[in-house]
Amino acid sequence: MTARFSAEAVFARRRAGVLLHPTALPGDSGKLGHAARQFVEFLQQAGMSVWQTLPTGPTHSNLSPYQTLSAHAGNPEFIDLQELFTTGLLSHQELAKATRAELLSRAAARFHADEYTPDACINQDQWVHFLAAHRNWLDDFALFMVIRDSYPDLSWPDWPEPLRHREQGALVEFRHQHHEAIEQIRFEQFIFHCQWSSLRRYAHDHGVLLFGDIPIFVAHDSADVWANPQLFKLDADGHPTVVAGVPPDYFSEHGQHWGNPLYDWNAMAHDNYRWWLERLASQREQFDLLRIDHFRGLQAFWEIPAEDPQPINGYWVPGPGDDFLKACLEELPDLPLVAENLGLISKDVEQLRHRFRLPGMTVMQFGFDGSPDNPHLLHNHRREDLVYTGTHDN
Repeated sequence: MTARFSAEAVFARRRAGVLLHPTALPGDSGKLGHAARQFVEFLQQAGMSVWQTLPTGPTHSNLSPYQTLSAHAGNPEFIDLQELFTTGLLSHQELAKATRAELLSRAAARFHADEYTPDACINQDQWVHFLAAHRNWLDDFALFMVIRDSYPDLSWPDWPEPLRHREQGALVEFRHQHHEAIEQIRFEQFIFHCQWSSLRRYAHDHGVLLFGDIPIFVAHDSADVWANPQLFKLDADGHPTVVAGVPPDYFSEHGQHWGNPLYDWNAMAHDNYRWWLERLASQREQFDLLRIDHFRGLQAFWEIPAEDPQPINGYWVPGPGDDFLKACLEELPDLPLVAENLGLISKDVEQLRHRFRLPGMTVMQFGFDGSPDNPHLLHNHRREDLVYTGTHDN
């Protein structure tokens, strides 16, 4: 079992680390094998103890890790195919000749036929445990991905109505007709889980913590929104009525129109934010500490009418604030969270962060506007904050 570290243990001492997404690692057979372990060794040798990544979910065709197909799933492109040779799920000859999709399909067939050499994670007992532990999202995700492949040019609100509205008879029939493809998606998530868990243990053995990133909003064309439309501000056909973005700030003089659907926070509060608690718990399985991207959206978020392309025409709407963070930290009391507090940050946002004793961020690049009070200047840095030379945004 992979060790977990409390917030107190993570933040008790000064640390140094690197922000590097796995896609930046060398190699073309996946990112969770030899190249990742080499990077962990480099961090240890350099006296560093944190590896921060961007979100690790499966991406759309634009490849943005901030617009993923699931808030829970891992990106199967990260699976290291060489690692599957050690258990006999693949052969060296196959690795040299077949496509990635063909190789993962053959590995799944051998696994389900019990034609491989089990190891500590890749075995039938762990498979059964994985399916049970992740049932709250895995089945919907696998079904979503296979339906999506069946209608490749359509987002889910444009699917046939019985599938769009999740009519049980239609879903049962689709599962029956596409059982093998659905099992393939579940198998790939299982392998991602095994390889990521192995990498995390290796990192811990070398004194390195893994630092993840949680975008506050999710993509509209995702398993999360399709499976839980009641938790988002959508019309009867599943299209957003309002979308996320930000007003003009130092990142963008015209503001930003992100297009993500906005949460119906009142609906989420009815079950004490269960969807969010499950999301945090699944990310806690992968990472030792987590950054909440666009933390200010918990205090107030910028709501833009869906039909309006101009972000400046949006308006502030109060977020769930204290009620939400209290629910999260009561459910996961030792969860090490970091608040991304960059951009247009009001006093209310910082007060919310301080009430829950969450570290914030400073970026050295932002410190040179001529003001001696600029919080990003080195002599103004706060003891509890994370300091960056720069981030993926700048």
